[in-house]
Amino acid sequence: MSYTIDTIKNVSIAGHGGTGKTTLFERLLFTGGVIHKPEATESGKTVSDSSPEEIERKISIHAALAHIERNGKKLNFFDTPGSSDFTGDVILTFRSAESVLLTIDGRSGAQIETVKLWRNLGTRNKPRGIFVTYLDDDRTDFNRVLADIKDKFKVIPIPFTLPMGTGAAFKGVIDVLNEKAYSIQKDALEKEVPIPDEYKDSLAAAREHLVEGAAEGDDELMDKYLENGTLDTDEVHRGLIEALANNKIVPLFAGAILKNSGLVPLLNAVADVFPSPKTAKDVIVGVDGTQKDVSLDPNKPLSGLVIKTVYDQFSGKLSWIKVITGTLSSDSEIFNVTENKKERVGKLFVCQGRKLEEIREICTGDIGIIAKSASLKTNDTILSVGTGDTSGTFLPLRLPEPVHSVAVNAIAKKDEDKLGEALIRAAEEDLTLKYSFNSETKEAVVSGMGELHVNMILDKIKAAHKIDVETHIPRVPYRETITKKSTAEYTHKKQTGGHGQYGKVLIEIAPLPRGENYQFINAIFGGSVPKNYIPGVEKGIAEGMARGVMAGYPVVDVEVKLVDGKYHPVDSSELSFKLASRNAFREAMKLAGPTLLEPIVNLTVFVEDKYLGDVMSDLSSKRGKILGQDTTGGIDEIRAQVPQAELLRYSIDLRSITSGTGSFTVEFDHYAPISGKIAEDVIKAAIAFKVQDEEE
Repeated sequence: MSYTIDTIKNVSIAGHGGTGKTTLFERLLFTGGVIHKPEATESGKTVSDSSPEEIERKISIHAALAHIERNGKKLNFFDTPGSSDFTGDVILTFRSAESVLLTIDGRSGAQIETVKLWRNLGTRNKPRGIFVTYLDDDRTDFNRVLADIKDKFKVIPIPFTLPMGTGAAFKGVIDVLNEKAYSIQKDALEKEVPIPDEYKDSLAAAREHLVEGAAEGDDELMDKYLENGTLDTDEVHRGLIEALANNKIVPLFAGAILKNSGLVPLLNAVADVFPSPKTAKDVIVGVDGTQKDVSLDPNKPLSGLVIKTVYDQFSGKLSWIKVITGTLSSDSEIFNVTENKKERVGKLFVCQGRKLEEIREICTGDIGIIAKSASLKTNDTILSVGTGDTSGTFLPLRLPEPVHSVAVNAIAKKDEDKLGEALIRAAEEDLTLKYSFNSETKEAVVSGMGELHVNMILDKIKAAHKIDVETHIPRVPYRETITKKSTAEYTHKKQTGGHGQYGKVLIEIAPLPRGENYQFINAIFGGSVPKNYIPGVEKGIAEGMARGVMAGYPVVDVEVKLVDGKYHPVDSSELSFKLASRNAFREAMKLAGPTLLEPIVNLTVFVEDKYLGDVMSDLSSKRGKILGQDTTGGIDEIRAQVPQAELLRYSIDLRSITSGTGSFTVEFDHYAPISGKIAEDVIKAAIAFKVQDEEE
């Protein structure tokens, strides 16, 4: 069946871990007729949790995509991870979907990851709905959860479905939009039944609330509602589409997903009133950094964005594409704007979890897969060859920075290259994973969103490539600087027969404001150092700054002025002046009050109220400086500046303090001086590292 931009619906299912996202995804596919039997997450056989690591750990790690045909529409649903360690795959679905359905456990209310996701959606002004799960559990209370949602999200959601009872008395839901009731059926799809009399008053109140929400859709409908006190069925339908597309209302759904309850009304609502790609916009970033909105338009030439890269052991490299304009056809030629390369597209696919289905084309607003692309990677912009403006690219995914790092190496030296290649490929698949070699500390460093994230990647590589890997805490990139002015003179003189080496320099050094790094001033007058030797002087200064005099760390924030010098018409050379300048800088630095600098990061911690005191106390013990604090619905956001050295294992510490519920973000801010015992310990460690390195 072919689809158009009007008949596509892209919905991301997201929420805190354990709220039923994968179960809802599985049961929706069952209700929609895609699968004949829904599997439990514990079975390892669900459509979405299909990778070996997901099956082993029994959690979602990767975003999965599947589609359902409903009322002439194609409903694309993403299943997403609930752990903050795998938030990158959640973010890519937020970018790709026109709406998000947040799952909230009817037993627990809105939990910390869901609150964080709500905030993220707020920055995007992304339409969203809520599904309250597990209402058949004796510990649930729908009214309590509704109050919790109002408190934490500061919204009054509009019930699209109402539960008929809770706990052991739960017997189904009422579809407020279509005024129908559905009762649970043992191991089967829910069944339409007459609305029980005891719920008719509740339905009438909910229906009035829903009509009020529809009136929010546009001014004309609001005027009519205020005048007549109601809207007809078509007006309600039109108003809900407009109101939801513009994020003016939040639909609320209820159900018992393990009993397939609440799913038929949800599917119908997604098909009938959830926003299509026609209502959405994307953003083009020009080469000058300017941004402009782009409507999703099927009548324009092809353009699209690569939202995800997967390396499958059977299918090879798979590039997930969101088509922004036009149509992507198989066996066509595309232009990769990001890489400035042409490429022929081979086969195209859509997926039902891991299962791939070959198709001929992907229409505007739809999401599909290009198989075995040579150049495409996540965030690349594609166009049809010879059409479209190649001076800009689509705005890349807004991903958080990694928060947990380990230094890694293969135990067997022969495996080092294989390990590096595997980590590079892993970082291509997951952009929240960073892999780099730090030439300063001589360490290969892997950084991710948490200990679980990094360990999962390394375990996967060990198993796939039979590599024994060891890890340790990375060395901190300290710096050295000076605190006062000084002057030094140095003469490099060497005679070995024939031409010798001679160069003499007099330099002055002075501290610069933090962050200005380096400034060189040539103050030579009268030719005491000829111009052709000045590059040698600067090279010598650079070599001197590469290793400071305290612990061998790079030197920053220093002004160097070449004041005087002397040369020999035969024996002088650029090399002579480089060596003279390097030694002069080191002598001058010893006299300029050298000091160590440590990196300071901006830390934002998200914790529940009950852990606030313990987290604040822990940050104080880590030499942290609290900058501010906000509280929203029982979730505290703490902003602080903390030395990076104190946070090398913070993902582990915070998990321990908050029973695994807290999370955080970090971002480098500046370097700050350290002294006393802290500086002494850093110097001792640097000397020990140097000795070990020389022995190796």
